[in-house]
Amino acid sequence: MSKMSSLFNTKKKKIYSLDDEKFYLAMKENCSFHYEHNKKYKELLDGFGFKPSDINSYEDLAKIPFIPTLYFKHHNLLSLKNSKYIVKATSSGTSGQNVSIIGFTLGDLLRGWNMVRRVFSYHHLWSLKPHRYIIFGYQPHKGNDKAIAKTAWGFTFVTPALSKDYAIRWVDGGYKVDLDNLEKKLIKYSKGKAPVRTLGFPAYTYFLLEQMKAKGIKLKLPKGSILSLGGGWKSFYKEKVDKQTFYDLAYEVLGIDDKHIFEFFGAVEHPILYTDCRYHHFHIPNYARVIIRDVETLEPVKPGQPGLINLLTPMCLGAPLLSVMTDDIGILHEETCPCGEKSMYLEILGRSGIEDIKTCAAGAEDLLKGEKS
Repeated sequence: MSKMSSLFNTKKKKIYSLDDEKFYLAMKENCSFHYEHNKKYKELLDGFGFKPSDINSYEDLAKIPFIPTLYFKHHNLLSLKNSKYIVKATSSGTSGQNVSIIGFTLGDLLRGWNMVRRVFSYHHLWSLKPHRYIIFGYQPHKGNDKAIAKTAWGFTFVTPALSKDYAIRWVDGGYKVDLDNLEKKLIKYSKGKAPVRTLGFPAYTYFLLEQMKAKGIKLKLPKGSILSLGGGWKSFYKEKVDKQTFYDLAYEVLGIDDKHIFEFFGAVEHPILYTDCRYHHFHIPNYARVIIRDVETLEPVKPGQPGLINLLTPMCLGAPLLSVMTDDIGILHEETCPCGEKSMYLEILGRSGIEDIKTCAAGAEDLLKGEKS
């Protein structure tokens, strides 16, 4: 078994018990693979005077030249022939914008599955009880390769699905936002016995909750219902509310308390599943590491200090995703979390303000604006 696959076979109870030696060895193996198989990546590393052989300790991981997510949107960095990929996924954006294209091999998907299986088990998200799904995202369509759409579709298999309803529906050859339909569905499902699970952009979820509150609609979803969020606020940063305000609104409108609200974090350029704990903290799993870098010097900063979020993982052979720089600002917290997990947790503060960067919520934002106009 490769060092990469061994890392992703971490036992469920230890996914937040970080093994630094195992991680750095997997990263070195991953870096060596891409250095040998990806000419463009080799040129990038050579340009920085860096070689995989320079990784001799966990501390050396911070020296790996990182690749900004924006770079993936303008350059093809796939490491293998097309025949080697089982799935290709893209980041999202407005029409005409460049997107990241990431390919996943069978091995990549197996490592990802091992991760998802264990993370969902740890957080008690698997269930044999049939659920109704409300997705605040894109309805699947053969022409939609967006990773956010694939992820949402995959989420509907965490339990048996009685129904699947989407906020962004494929209608007459294009996507249209339809929050009114979801409002009707939630009212209907609140009268049944099957639990409801939601997933999707928190902005869309919030807009629907506000819409229902304005109409005086207050429901009590069936026991076992879960509200889950993914994709971030992104382009809706001006409308973003603090977590407690969001939780209070969800309880007022749907009768769901914050114990049954989960948030996920990830990206097509960093396909790691971060799931918040009972206290809504994104603890770093053993499959990844996070470095916070100074916005001017790009040097690593100490825990507790804000900076750009640099994400590391040795998951993929399809593309060199081992060290990716996002345009998000965050803080790593090392203080003890009440949940008991000892790994540091990531707080995402927002976007850095860098222009010309469109992410997964950007295209959805334009659709929603079109509905409101």
